[in-house]
Amino acid sequence: MTSQTPSADLPRKLGFVDSLSILIGIVIGGGIFLVPNLVARELKSVAAIFAVWIFGGVISFFGALACAELGTALPFTGGQYVFLRESYGPLIGFLYGWSMFTVARSAQIAWLAVTLALYVSYFVPLSAFTSKVLGLVALAVFTAINYRGVAAGAMVQKLFTLAKILGLLVIICSAFLLNRHPVVHPSVVNRGFSISSFGIALIASVLAYDGWVQVSFVAGEIRNPRRNILLALALGTAACMTIYLLANAAYLRVLTTEEIAASDHVGATMAERTLGSVGGNVVSLIILISIIGALNGSFLTSPRVYFAQARDGLFFQQFGEVHPRFQTPAFAVLTQGLWAGVLVVSGSYDALAAYAMFATWLFYGLMVAGVITLRRTRPDLERPYRMWGYPATAVLFVVITCWFLANMLITRPIPSLAGLVLVLTGIPAYFLWARSQEQARSAEV
Repeated sequence: MTSQTPSADLPRKLGFVDSLSILIGIVIGGGIFLVPNLVARELKSVAAIFAVWIFGGVISFFGALACAELGTALPFTGGQYVFLRESYGPLIGFLYGWSMFTVARSAQIAWLAVTLALYVSYFVPLSAFTSKVLGLVALAVFTAINYRGVAAGAMVQKLFTLAKILGLLVIICSAFLLNRHPVVHPSVVNRGFSISSFGIALIASVLAYDGWVQVSFVAGEIRNPRRNILLALALGTAACMTIYLLANAAYLRVLTTEEIAASDHVGATMAERTLGSVGGNVVSLIILISIIGALNGSFLTSPRVYFAQARDGLFFQQFGEVHPRFQTPAFAVLTQGLWAGVLVVSGSYDALAAYAMFATWLFYGLMVAGVITLRRTRPDLERPYRMWGYPATAVLFVVITCWFLANMLITRPIPSLAGLVLVLTGIPAYFLWARSQEQARSAEV
């Protein structure tokens, strides 16, 4: 099945820097300031902690390379949706778009909005009600920005991505330049290490790396996509991995593994040691900037999936409309904001975000396996870039994804099974949609 050129009505206005800032801005949210304590609770040795961050980064990098091959061969709006549709047919593509809208990306956006309000309350005391209202206001602001044009959303993305990188570098440098008495960690290997504990820590690690695929959602709006998609995915993922390793090195220079494991705000704890009382304020501001970048990036990218799906007749027709003045998938952007707002008000975003992890990685595995599938079924497809290390890197990603999903089912069975069930609810929805489309075509005849 070939796309109905879903990108034709969305002009290519995004350059390489825009693409790079989208990837880095979405990936680096607040995770690197919060997640390290989850890793340290499972892995007590320095070597094991670095190993899990390197492992998570390498696996994400392999996934990005697979995404680069698919994105340069199929540079259409919708990205991962298009890859899955072309690899396995419309049902799998529909299930992906269904789970992204109902659960995964919508819950992610709602969670970011609520978290943003929580960090604003660090500076200005807010009641629970006011925090929820602020979260809704944030959704409205970023809906409006991305409704009015991709260039406006991209400009906001570049500014906040640059700000968060500079802020992170300040925190990292403070650990090495201002901390004159680095912590000496024991050289003994942690006796409590196990594959299961490594797997649990890996869940936290890959959660911090998540988001690299979203630059593919706007592939149809990237200029010179066969060059810029590859560079953005490869360089952006590598940059995020480098920043994360430097941040962990900074934490471990200042704090013991026990202190990291005990702190729910590792970045703030470290900054207070190196920068004094102002350190907590600095980190909270950086996290706030990071969340704004991730939230804007999500509005800039996710609605393009539903846009492409609607263009294929597999979602409400209005989602495939282009605003005549702003040249954006305006209805998709607006509905994304409204649905995320419902999740904020209902409070269901927290549980849905936990459920989404399983679904997200299920489709990551299918996407990378799609590289293998399309090499076999469509050997004549023009591929300006071919995945480095193929087939070993693709097979390794798929195998690790299978292990990762199995480990999630064992260690986190309820949210994992709930996520799988939510994906499967899309099967009857797909057949109902397909039947309605068939009836509509028959009526036209």
